[in-house]
Amino acid sequence: MLDSYVYKDEDLSDAGFPNQNLIVGWVLRTVAIPNINPHQIMKTTQALTKQAMTKKQEKKVVVPLSEAKKVELEKVPESELKRPTVTGWVKEEGMKSVQELDEEKRQAFQERMKHVKEEKKLQADHTSTSTLKTTRELPQIPKGEGAGTSTFCPSCGKDLGWKFCPYCGKPLPQ
Repeated sequence: MLDSYVYKDEDLSDAGFPNQNLIVGWVLRTVAIPNINPHQIMKTTQALTKQAMTKKQEKKVVVPLSEAKKVELEKVPESELKRPTVTGWVKEEGMKSVQELDEEKRQAFQERMKHVKEEKKLQADHTSTSTLKTTRELPQIPKGEGAGTSTFCPSCGKDLGWKFCPYCGKPLPQ
C-alpha cells in the first residue's frame, strides 16, 4: 500500500518509516468512504507501524553474516535426475503445405454445405407437411356496412366521421 505513494527523504523517520500523519492523509485521500474516522485510521496506522518495526528488528537479529556457513552445491548426475517423461503420441511428420491446408478447408466447406442443403430440404418438407388441411368449413369474418369508408382514424384510433382527425390532424381514408 505504501509503495504506491512516494515519500521524500525528510518525510521518513529514523527507522525508515514515513510519518504516520502523512499515511493517514494518504488513506483519507485514497479511500472513498464518507464520514470515515481519522482517529481510527491513526490507531490502525500506529499498530501496523509498530508491527513493521518489530518484524524489521527481528530480521536483523536472526542470523549475523559472520556466522553464516558457506555452502557449495554439488552437481547431481544425469542418471539421478527425475524429469517428467512425455506420454502420448507425437506426430513427427513435417508441416503440411499451404495447398494441402487449402484443400482440407475446401473439403470441410463442401461437407458443411452438403449438410446445410440436406437440412434445408428436410425443413422445406417438414413445413409443407406441417400445414393442417381440414374439410370443415370455418365461419367467415363478417364485413361491416361501410367497408369502403372507415369512421376510425388509422393513426390514433378515434371513432370519427370526418375527413381529418381533429386529434392528430391526419387525413382519414374515404
